[in-house]
Amino acid sequence: MTRLLAACAAMLLLFPLAGAAPALHAYHSTITELRYNAAKKQLELSVKVFTDDFEKALSQGQPTHVNLTDAGPRPLALATAYLQRTLQISTVAGAPLPLQVLGKQSENDGYWFYCKVPLPGPVPGIKLRQAMMLDLFGDEANIVNIEAGAKKQSALFRSGHEEEVLTW
Repeated sequence: MTRLLAACAAMLLLFPLAGAAPALHAYHSTITELRYNAAKKQLELSVKVFTDDFEKALSQGQPTHVNLTDAGPRPLALATAYLQRTLQISTVAGAPLPLQVLGKQSENDGYWFYCKVPLPGPVPGIKLRQAMMLDLFGDEANIVNIEAGAKKQSALFRSGHEEEVLTW
C-alpha cells in the first residue's frame, strides 16, 4: 500500500492533471544570448524567460495580474520597462547604452524577447548588469552567453553578483 501511494504521488508530480495549471519548474533562470555585431555597431540580445516567473515580476505593483498573451500594448510596454530597469548595459567606462526591445515570441513555457543596443562605435567590451527576477527568487540564475567575433564566453549572474565587465 505504501508503494502504491508513493507511485501515485510521483505520477501526480511528474504528470499534472489534464486542464490543471502547468507543472512548476524546478529552478528559476533566464538565458540571454548576446552578440556583438561590429558591422552594424550594435549588440543583439535574445532573452529567454519562464512565462510564470516573468508574469509574476511584471505584475508587481500593478492593479491586476499581467498576462503576456493579453491583447494590446500593455504586456510589451511593461516587459520593455522591466527589461530596461533590470538588464542594463554601459560602456566599460560607465556610460549607459539604451536597450531597445524589438518584440517577443512565445515558446513552450517561456518567451523570447529580442533587443538591440546601438553602440557609439567599436567597443572592446561592456559593463553588464543582469538583475532580472533576482529580487523575486532566491535561487534565480541569469546565464548570459556572449559571442563577439571569434570569442565566445559565458557569465552567471546571481543575487550578490549582478554586474560584470565583459571584454572581447
